[in-house]
Amino acid sequence: MNKAKLAYRPVGLGLGMVSGLLAGLLFKEVWKVLGKEGDAPDAMDESRTWREVLIAAAMQGAVFAAVKAAVDRAGATGVRRLTGTWPS
Repeated sequence: MNKAKLAYRPVGLGLGMVSGLLAGLLFKEVWKVLGKEGDAPDAMDESRTWREVLIAAAMQGAVFAAVKAAVDRAGATGVRRLTGTWPS
């Protein structure tokens, strides 16, 4: 295992936790901007429609994936700056 990969492991773990928190906050804001009342529907919320639940789940997944990719990429770029090697 190269130095860059070893250096990135703890960074990646920390960034993963931070990205989850950021994604959750961002999704809540996106949901508000769309004019939806309260929290996004849960799959087990009987009072919500299939359409509403599935749209919310798809949006949440997209936000989480985009934030995770951005944070991972930024972390890898930082490791490369520090070590001169891309963590792969």
